[in-house]
Amino acid sequence: MTESSMWVEKYRPMKLSDIVNQKDVIGSLKALLKNTLEMPHLMFSGSAGVGKTTTALCVAREILGDSWREYTLELNASDERGINMVRDRVKKFARFSGLDTSIPFKLVILDEADEMTADAQTALRRIIEDTASHCRFIMIANNISKIIEPLQSRCAVFKFTRISEEEIIDYLEEICKKEKLKYTKEGLKTIYSYSEGDMRHAINVLQATASLGTINEENVKSSAGLSKTSDVGDILKLALAGKLTDARNKMIELIKVYGMSESDFLKYLNEECYKIKTSNLSEILESIAKYDYRLIIGANPEIQLSALLAELGKIGK
Repeated sequence: MTESSMWVEKYRPMKLSDIVNQKDVIGSLKALLKNTLEMPHLMFSGSAGVGKTTTALCVAREILGDSWREYTLELNASDERGINMVRDRVKKFARFSGLDTSIPFKLVILDEADEMTADAQTALRRIIEDTASHCRFIMIANNISKIIEPLQSRCAVFKFTRISEEEIIDYLEEICKKEKLKYTKEGLKTIYSYSEGDMRHAINVLQATASLGTINEENVKSSAGLSKTSDVGDILKLALAGKLTDARNKMIELIKVYGMSESDFLKYLNEECYKIKTSNLSEILESIAKYDYRLIIGANPEIQLSALLAELGKIGK
């Protein structure tokens, strides 16, 4: 699938006024942009898919006009986390040379800046100070607490909120009409439920579902790997009953055959815990949280989920 065919790019807002939700943030940014030369460095924080990167690109267009691509450096700091990225790419781009007199300053957008190493962030602090007269930085982070205090203090911080169900559904409806898709309200609500306020994820699920025909609840569940979520409850019961092999086989089937992600498996497992009668709920939830963390830091998913099922078996005894 090419970038031009991706709906998440095709329907990405081009202007600040087109951003969904985030009215307070957009209002403050528009006020700052009335005097561009005095615009501070910016830091956008919030969960995934709520418009942080899109807003940064809109700011670049509004400030730099048609030259925004030439004078904007966009980097994903999670791909290049170390100090060499700061020295080799950011420092070279941020130099004064090559700045058109009609351009107020160059712009550096650092996506997922919270994934940068501490050394890289410290080096970036020095570059921000040295290039303040002709360069501005927009740092984007899901977890602002991982950004060192000296960087935070040099930026105007804007916190993005999750997008409401009504706003996501309205936006998905607009896309459905433009793409001439048949859809049901229940189908769009199911997409919202799966995306949990992540607009980017919602649009991707919508596009995937469109290949199956009507955007209805059944097709959404099928395209998003949700058609077998009821099986997660069976896996929980098998594990608590000590039937580890059966529970593991069923889990592997869900993930490898039906395409459910490991993180979604844990999410639905957590939900199923509240549907069963058990005196060990707190222990079960603590175990799920522990293995969720292990997956986040990069442990092998199959090994960790198998270990979780084994631990549930001990709890169930």
